[in-house]
Parts: sequence; C-alpha cells; structure tokens
Amino acid sequence: MAKKSISKGIIKDIAIVGIGVLVIWIGLQIAFGTQNPFYVVASGSMIPVLEVYDVLIVQGHEPFDEIEVGDIIVFNRPVDHDRVIVHRVASIVDDEPRTLRTKGDANPASIPGTDFPITEEEYIGKVAYTLPQVGYVTQLLKPPINYVIIAVVIGIMVAKQMAKRKKEENIDPFSPKIESETPDVSSEKATEEISGLNESGTDSEYSEIKENSDVLENTEKPTKSKDQEDEPNRKSEEDSKR
Repeated sequence: MAKKSISKGIIKDIAIVGIGVLVIWIGLQIAFGTQNPFYVVASGSMIPVLEVYDVLIVQGHEPFDEIEVGDIIVFNRPVDHDRVIVHRVASIVDDEPRTLRTKGDANPASIPGTDFPITEEEYIGKVAYTLPQVGYVTQLLKPPINYVIIAVVIGIMVAKQMAKRKKEENIDPFSPKIESETPDVSSEKATEEISGLNESGTDSEYSEIKENSDVLENTEKPTKSKDQEDEPNRKSEEDSKR
C-alpha cells in the first residue's frame, strides 16, 4: 500500500513538472513566433561575433521582407534543408521573389547551396539575443549525463514521498482517540443523579419528603389540652349532684 502511494506521488510530481515545462515552451513559441526559439552555435563560421556554444534566441515574427544586409539570420540549408545555419546577410540577390545571399563572418566567401539562394521558404528567423556559452549546458545533458540527472531528479521525488509517508506513519493508530467535546447528555444526567445522594448513600430528596410527611402526621393528630381531658369528669360530678 505504501509503495502504491509513493508511486502515485512520484507520478503526480512528474506530471506537474511536465505540464509546467510544456506550458512554458508553448508560451515561448507563441512569443517568438517559431517552433524552436533557441539554437546553439555548433561551428566557428561566425567568430568572433558568435562563439561555439553560444545560445541564440531567434525572433520568428520578424518579416522576411524586412530583412536587410548585415542582419544575422537563421535558416535551413537551401540544398536539402538537412541543417540549420546561422550566417550574416551579405546581399539581396533578387526582389521577385526576394532572395538573399549570406556568408559566415569567418569564411572567405559564400558557399553555394549553403549560403545562397535563401528564400522565404528557408527562412526561420532573425537573431534577437545571444546568451554567451550557455550552450555548454546542452553538452552536459548529452548521454549518459542526462540519464544521471533524470535519475537524480526521480530519486529526489522518491525521497520526498517516502519522507512524507514516514511522517504520516509516525502517528500511532492505536493511541487513544480524543473524545468529542460535545457533552454527553446521558452522562451529565447520571452525574446529577449521583450527586443527589448524601454521604450515607441516602437520597437527600427522599429524606426531605419523609420529614414533610412526619410534620403532616403531627398536624393531623394534635395532642389534647388538659381542660379537654378534665371535661368528662366535670360532667359526671354534675350528674351526681342532681
């Protein structure tokens, strides 16, 4: 049961990270107008302006018709579109359709099939920003390093879930439960009935009733006065005199 709970927690964390990365990536694509806004310089053809492992941020919203001589652009190799190249625009060859010729700053001349002809079909975008040497990170993420990083991330997630599970298990399930603070009516009534007994175990209320009954008996049978007791004797004496 514990393993199942940990697995669910890991899957949840991975899903959250994956969704977050996806949302950010889609947002960047929309913001820069290209499927891939980031490119890493892989050759020295643009040295010293662009060094190997520099990361380029490409603006795809820049219209091809507005590209001018001197701009650095990213495009697919015109021969077979099998490579992505970043070079500087050297000249505008034709306007109908608009066709460009590019050249690497470190290259002596333009290379046919690589630097020209560049049409809107090959155009990807204009270089907007450069992040120097950040591309080294991509080299670190190559196999097997990327697998090690993934394993470490998953290990952290597992440790996190196990720590959470252990914290929950530290609560003793057999410890006495705290009763509800809601008063028990029957208990209160029983307590009141018990408190009604005096120390000798006699019901104080019953004692009071008994005392009252004694008073009533005494009231119903009053004692005779001395004059009332002598009254028959006086009657007898008067009858004898007659």
